[in-house]
Amino acid sequence: MKLYNYFRSSASFRVRIALALKGMPYDYVPVHIARGDHKLPAFGDISVEGLVPVLELDDGTRLTQSMAIIEYLDEVHPTPSLVPANLIDRARVRALAQIVACEIHPVNNLRILKYLTRELKVEEEPKNVWYRHWVRAGLQAYEGQLAQLPASTYSFGDTPTLADCCLVPQIFNGQRFNTDFSGLPRTMAAFEACMKLEAFQKSQPSACPDAEA
Repeated sequence: MKLYNYFRSSASFRVRIALALKGMPYDYVPVHIARGDHKLPAFGDISVEGLVPVLELDDGTRLTQSMAIIEYLDEVHPTPSLVPANLIDRARVRALAQIVACEIHPVNNLRILKYLTRELKVEEEPKNVWYRHWVRAGLQAYEGQLAQLPASTYSFGDTPTLADCCLVPQIFNGQRFNTDFSGLPRTMAAFEACMKLEAFQKSQPSACPDAEA
């Protein structure tokens, strides 16, 4: 398999974590989003959305959208599973993941931030305030959901799940923008537990071959 991705892309980071947790080997193909490589014609032939990640299977089939890719991986390689067996628990894990993937990430994606500054002429600090506001609001909702669940090592239970695949990259990005993580004890405890695991360590941006100094 090949994974077209960008080291700093949180969506790409999610897929790298899932692949690492499952021990699935892949070729890392860098696409430098900040430089605009995703807008080049060559990548347009790979992804009609012009976004990363893209997972190319051994037979040449290409899959897009991180959540769809992770669900595919979980179905073809079910051990370890990234969602619980119980249907209610599975829905709770997916809800946590979607707080990040559907509530926080879309309004803070790099292309959104660039639109704010280039098209709407928003200054750098107001843009950063925007970013921090939506990250914190989303993580407060995440924390609120965790508070309703039994105590656990990770976001849900004692093994990493789809929720953690989404949470960890969001925390990494939030750190870059100096987001306030105070008052989020269970969220941050889950993050810290994840970062003790090799799968998360080797998937982080600084460990990627295209990471910038």
